[in-house]
Amino acid sequence: MKDPINKSLEEVYATVNTEKKGFFRKLMAFMGPAYLIAVGYMDPGNWATDIAGGSQFGYSLIWVLLMSNLMALLLQSLSTRLGIVSGRDLAQASKETYNSPTNISLYILAEIAIAATDLAEVLGMAIGLQLLFGIPLMWGVLLTFLDTLILLFLIHRGMRVMEAFILALIGIIGCAFFIEMIFAKPNLTELASGFIPSLENESALYIAIGIIGATVMPHNLYLHSSLVQSRQFKRNLQGTKDAIRFNLIDSTIALNLAFLVNAAILILAASTFYRAGMYEVSEIQDAHRFLEPILGTHLAPVFFAIALIAAGQSSTLTGTLAGQVVMEGYLNLRIQPWIRRLITRLLAIVPAVIAIMAFGEQVTGKLLILSQVILSLQLGFAIIPLIHFVSDRHRMGKLAIRWWVKILAWLTASIIVGLNVQLVIQQLGLWLDSTNHPLLVYTIVVPLFVAAGILLLHLLISPLIKTILREPKNQLHAETGDLNLSEKKEFRRIAIAIDFSDIDRQTLQDAIAIGGDDAHYLLIHVVESAGAMLLGAEIQDKETADDALRLQTYASALQDQGLKVETQLGFGNPKLSIPKAVDDFNAQLLVMGAHGHRFFKDLIFGTTVDAVRHNVTIPVFIVRED
Repeated sequence: MKDPINKSLEEVYATVNTEKKGFFRKLMAFMGPAYLIAVGYMDPGNWATDIAGGSQFGYSLIWVLLMSNLMALLLQSLSTRLGIVSGRDLAQASKETYNSPTNISLYILAEIAIAATDLAEVLGMAIGLQLLFGIPLMWGVLLTFLDTLILLFLIHRGMRVMEAFILALIGIIGCAFFIEMIFAKPNLTELASGFIPSLENESALYIAIGIIGATVMPHNLYLHSSLVQSRQFKRNLQGTKDAIRFNLIDSTIALNLAFLVNAAILILAASTFYRAGMYEVSEIQDAHRFLEPILGTHLAPVFFAIALIAAGQSSTLTGTLAGQVVMEGYLNLRIQPWIRRLITRLLAIVPAVIAIMAFGEQVTGKLLILSQVILSLQLGFAIIPLIHFVSDRHRMGKLAIRWWVKILAWLTASIIVGLNVQLVIQQLGLWLDSTNHPLLVYTIVVPLFVAAGILLLHLLISPLIKTILREPKNQLHAETGDLNLSEKKEFRRIAIAIDFSDIDRQTLQDAIAIGGDDAHYLLIHVVESAGAMLLGAEIQDKETADDALRLQTYASALQDQGLKVETQLGFGNPKLSIPKAVDDFNAQLLVMGAHGHRFFKDLIFGTTVDAVRHNVTIPVFIVRED
């Protein structure tokens, strides 16, 4: 595994020790990051979509919540796997993989997603302060700037303190809605029917996509791949597998708690507003105002406002952290932590202030739903690279995802992208029907959507053809030039690939016959164990030690004959390690042994010789087994 040059969230990187005895103590050491992620699934943006869905369609959209939660659990597990195994967060992995124009586009889209998230969180908390204390909405938005100071305090106290604070806020939200459910008394039979998939009309599709965007949030994929790196564990194969397993348990518990909270909000809206025939309740302020007369208790709106403040406070903290991860990962921008957090907080507050000044307080509900739809539209740009990264055996080694997980992941991505394409087509039709200036739509909006589609296709296809594009193409039909064959070619630096098999003796003999006594030789052997694939040069196991000793034995035998010999131990994939060793040695010739595999054996053992031959720029001498 690579050691990050710039560690993700450096202030808390590997600060939590997980070396505990016993399953439950070890689990408790790993638990925490998923709860910071879970608060993003119960933020005020979720409230707006859940309230709108429950008031308009009753319990019928609760299946969308369940589907979204399953999607979120799958994608968050992929995100944690990327962070644990590769030591990179999603932004860092993207920067290492894609070209600059692609990365700039992805960074801008990620910032738009975070701005949309923060818009919902800042507005939600400001609304909560307004409902509970009567503070004007604009002042409430500005007060959320103090979240930055709280985050600075918490993160300097350590990761566990921040996780405990977030968990306490989640507890407040959960308790508040448990009490609300007691007041609301939902119809359990109708509630059960809501798990049967159905969409009544186009408005239901819009709300459903908003729910998906509010649940499967793109910034959470960036953040989770970073937060899991706060855990310190043994960087071997078994230790890494344990970290993946414990983080999956952490995610399962935390995200199911978030599902219960979201379901409670939708059920509350369905069992109060929908039942009362109030189908147009989408503003959080209206929901707060109508709860007391419908439920007959003044405590209902109080608990509602307290839960809203807790949701806004917790989710703004994680949104700020996500902004830091994205900024550092894509831009490699290393500035003081408090400045980074001020910037990400400003990116949240400025849009909120502009929105309130431009549209007034009465449209906050529509803005909240719109922000979640924007999030859903951004999802494909985070999900597709994530699936490619965790499927890549060069990056993930033996811990790349299995074929059935790939199928589920691509199915999830297809559903999300497909629903978004349907929404875009539907929305374009509405705009064209309602505008007096269709030319503006065709010249501004349509090109933006087309550019987004091209970028999605690029993200989908480019990793699949990257290997082909990486190989240098020789000019097959070049014009014949002046062939000067009088100059004798001498090889003074010769690299020899050793695999500790019967062909090694013949390979060494042929190499020395070519180079003679005056040449400088490099013996290369690549350790291909699972640990070497995962940890690279950091691996310290018996197989590696034995291979190093055997390679040195070969070198000593040649040195006793008066030859100048060095050794180089590579790790992981020989198709990559051998060319790197050749380049580092500045070799003039590479000598490799081949075992004469044909077709079926090549399918099993691979074609290392061909791959290496294409990845070096010097002659390759192939020694075949007799």
